[in-house]
Amino acid sequence: MTESSRTGHLTLGTILETAEVQFGDVLAIRHTYTADGLTGTADLTPEKVLAYTRRQTHRNKVPVTSPPLWLTFMADGRRRSRFLTAYENHGPVLSEETAEHRYFDLRPSELLSSLQERLVVEWSGDTINWAKRGSSAAKFSVVEIADPAAVPFPGFDRVIIPFTELQDMVESSRYRTWQHALSSVQGIYLITDATTGKHYVGKADGTERLLGRWRRYAQTGHGDNVGLRSLLARDPTRAAAFRFSILRVFGPDTPKADVDASEAHFKDALMSRAFGMNRN
Repeated sequence: MTESSRTGHLTLGTILETAEVQFGDVLAIRHTYTADGLTGTADLTPEKVLAYTRRQTHRNKVPVTSPPLWLTFMADGRRRSRFLTAYENHGPVLSEETAEHRYFDLRPSELLSSLQERLVVEWSGDTINWAKRGSSAAKFSVVEIADPAAVPFPGFDRVIIPFTELQDMVESSRYRTWQHALSSVQGIYLITDATTGKHYVGKADGTERLLGRWRRYAQTGHGDNVGLRSLLARDPTRAAAFRFSILRVFGPDTPKADVDASEAHFKDALMSRAFGMNRN
């Protein structure tokens, strides 16, 4: 039974159980800003956090056989602690050990990646120890799970979005500015197969607009195009290699003939019928 099931509030243990993580496999680590370590928010890069976390002084007494999963948090005011990232611990690197430090082979893990920078727990205990075993950390109350950070729209001429992100973009509230922008224009778009470098030039016109057209790709992978449907029939995973960008946009009242002429121009310019994925 988890702490939340006994008290009725959400705990870190509840989240770990949902992720099917055993408490005994977890070590929770709480960093604070220090002059000789992570000095401020500018240092919270993946590279610097990893380097700081994997280096432990001997006085910290991290056991050689410490748990295989490390969850790192950053102090966020009093006992509030914000989740940064998770690491797989593959043990100490004996060749790097010095008189002052022991270094661990930590490798970034995707565990709880959707909660990075969003999950805040209350670091409990009589003292705010820098590390807690999973059985103790499981009792931490969840203070906050913030909304995902909004993704700003980069501008029509700077859009390059992979298929996996496209699927999120057409639905997620994080991409609200993208959705508003793409739903307001007609346009000529480009799909590039990152596996082969081949191009597909397409258009979004009428009431469908760019957002509606790209939503269809997110749903099907092929967007009902004959050539792309044939490609995915041979390799259903191929859509994951598609990258979407925008060649030209038009206002909502632009005549269809103008959009068609622009599409034909880009097919000729990029030779996407002769060497790419366009069939007409």
